[in-house]
Amino acid sequence: MSIRDGRVRRTIGERKVPPIEKPERLMLKLAYYFTRRRFGKVLTPLKVHSARLPSAFGLFYTKISKLDKQLTLLREIVFLIREQVARINICRFCTDIGRWFSIRESMDQAKFDALEEYSTSALFTDAERAALDYATELTKNKTVYPDTFGGLACHYSEREICEIVWLVASEHLYNLTNIGLNIHSDMLCDITKKARDENGDRTNEVSRRRVLVRHTSKRRT
Repeated sequence: MSIRDGRVRRTIGERKVPPIEKPERLMLKLAYYFTRRRFGKVLTPLKVHSARLPSAFGLFYTKISKLDKQLTLLREIVFLIREQVARINICRFCTDIGRWFSIRESMDQAKFDALEEYSTSALFTDAERAALDYATELTKNKTVYPDTFGGLACHYSEREICEIVWLVASEHLYNLTNIGLNIHSDMLCDITKKARDENGDRTNEVSRRRVLVRHTSKRRT
């Protein structure tokens, strides 16, 4: 470790700000409760970042996802664009929670698995490729070539293009918040899969017992 401006600089592999596990503010306690109920755990960005700021900041972040519902773009391309930007920026938390939401909305997971090969994969339409080309170029280069913009304009209206810009820009807010605080994946997809497996096991056990009870009742009669 080295010292600069009187502060200890930790290595990049360490989280710079520890999570607050037991908040004192009532609003935070409620936020912890509802996120745990929804996701199966309290989200790390909430514990590390939002918990240290006035409530208005946390509400601003949640407002982004609510504004997405006012977009005219299809929900699937909205999630694909966000996932692509997060993937390029290497925000593990964002790619994980993005997949979690896409699974909840029953989207085609094969597309999300194939995002790295979207330009050649038959799973994607020309319109989706144009949007992902634009999002990829803007994210990587912070500029867009005329041909790329022209390809986008062939498939999307001016409003839809502005919506795509919104998705790329607002996703960077999420990504850089988590990257700046070294926040990694919360493994939400794994938590959901485990819960589904456990529910499936319980369902199978209940069904087995019902069959056994019916079989026993028939033998007695």
